[in-house]
Amino acid sequence: MAIENGETFEVKFRGHETFHIRKGWLYKGLKNIEVNKKIFSEKDGKATDTFGMGVSMIKALRYWLQAVGLTTEQREGTTFQKPTEMGELINRYDKYMEETGTICLLHYKLASNRSLATAWYYFFNRFNMHEFTKDDFTNSLTTHLQFIEETAAPKTLEDDFNCILNTYMEKNNDDPEDNMECPLSELGLIELVDKKRKIYKKSSPKNEYIPSFIMLAMIIDKFKDKKEIRIADILKDENGVGKIFNLDIISLTSYLDKLQVEGLIKVIRTAGLDVIKILSDKTFEDCITSYYESIKN
Repeated sequence: MAIENGETFEVKFRGHETFHIRKGWLYKGLKNIEVNKKIFSEKDGKATDTFGMGVSMIKALRYWLQAVGLTTEQREGTTFQKPTEMGELINRYDKYMEETGTICLLHYKLASNRSLATAWYYFFNRFNMHEFTKDDFTNSLTTHLQFIEETAAPKTLEDDFNCILNTYMEKNNDDPEDNMECPLSELGLIELVDKKRKIYKKSSPKNEYIPSFIMLAMIIDKFKDKKEIRIADILKDENGVGKIFNLDIISLTSYLDKLQVEGLIKVIRTAGLDVIKILSDKTFEDCITSYYESIKN
């Protein structure tokens, strides 16, 4: 149990068993939970037969479903998985999880999940190096863990770093049948700078990748009932879209201007205090529904 500013919270490393999310995994997980919500607790190899995976991969899938916000785990005699509201919406409108907005939502929930995906949370919210190596990240995270009165083995942090790379870096593979690549890699949030020296950099999604309703959903989710929000807070606050998607002020401003054109927010620029005013009464889930309805139509 970690402690920071008087608050206690859980941290978790290497829940992925070294397996990053593979194409089709999350769909397969939700599909089988619909049939048997206790599938991950089944004995006698039933889960391995159902999923066609080894035990370690099944543990990883169980972890990923929760880490990206698709399910929560509860107990009813034995442990079972229950889809979240977001998970139910994605399963209804985009069960194969191929739409751009779905990818953005999964990343947003993963990178803001301090308790289940601690290394991801730290990478996007606290680790401020633009260009970095594995040692830069693991040393920085180790120092942070000491501050919050937690520890993790160096190999564990290295495994998390490698899994972060495999989550967001695109592979040079033109085979459409290859399912090893993580769906979140299409965000392009990490790029290789120097292959020999293994230097990487953070990048933002290109060409206004994030759909407007999904951008609004994430802002509403972060700031809850606030109707006026400082643009600086959207850019710099932990779990804000600025941090989570590696956005600079120019990129963020472009997204906000687009939201204003679409009548979803009003951008108010005054001397020294630029804010947005939320014009919609939609909830996080309402915005997600509006996104899927818009692309369906």
